[in-house]
Amino acid sequence: MKTEFVLTLSCPERPGILHAVTSFLLGHGCDITEHQQFDDADHGIVFLRTSFAAPGAEVALDRLRDTFAPVAAEFGMEWQLRNAALKPRVLVMVSRFDHCLADLLYRWRSGALDAEIVLVASNHPDLEPLVAAEGVPFEHIPVTAGTKPQAEARLLALVEEHHIDLVVLARYMQVLSDELCKRLEGRAINIHHSFLPSFAGAKPYHQAHRRGVKLVGATAHYVTADLDEGPIIEQEIIRVDHRAGPDQLVTVGRDAERLALARAVNWHCQGRVLIHGNRTVVFS
Repeated sequence: MKTEFVLTLSCPERPGILHAVTSFLLGHGCDITEHQQFDDADHGIVFLRTSFAAPGAEVALDRLRDTFAPVAAEFGMEWQLRNAALKPRVLVMVSRFDHCLADLLYRWRSGALDAEIVLVASNHPDLEPLVAAEGVPFEHIPVTAGTKPQAEARLLALVEEHHIDLVVLARYMQVLSDELCKRLEGRAINIHHSFLPSFAGAKPYHQAHRRGVKLVGATAHYVTADLDEGPIIEQEIIRVDHRAGPDQLVTVGRDAERLALARAVNWHCQGRVLIHGNRTVVFS
């Protein structure tokens, strides 16, 4: 029996980084099962993701972290080490559009999503039957201009109560406050119904139709206080032509939204996304 782990890191580029990591793993009798690396020459930073199997079924994650810490300190690494078998716990936020939520629930139920959807929350009650049919708890959190602070406080309480690792805004049609964005930094993903940065804002498909676009897109990105400006994880495009009206573009766009969001959630949960400023390195 072996235990699978995932190590991700970034640090200033210098000789010996890969040797230090592989020597550490060899010294603990570990077998590398996947390795990806990106050297950002423009910024002099190395990004690395290594999956490895450790001998024995009861390998202590804390012990591996403690013994790797001096190696990380020597090279100035920002790093994470996690047990690959422990699926991140996900809270899905949604309003009335159900396509992204339904897709995530299907992927989760079929085992195609490397995450555990433990809760769905919404500012409307409309999708509770869909969620209940999957056996997932549903939380209705009404939001008005006057109750927004209380609603966000309830959301944070749910994050703590359910030990949530990732919040997914699956067409959640509310703008999060700057404070909430900071609290969820690096662990909240939004799907934007447009190929950002083009056609940002209201009714992007109608904007696209007026411009006669030939590609419809969607963008999955991390949530930040700058609306729709967070680090982009994944984008999907679908070709259209002059015959497609706004309603057809909406339908096509929903397919793009589902695909982009599902990939982004999966990659994040697999530890394949490293954030660097307002950009990401994605080891897909």
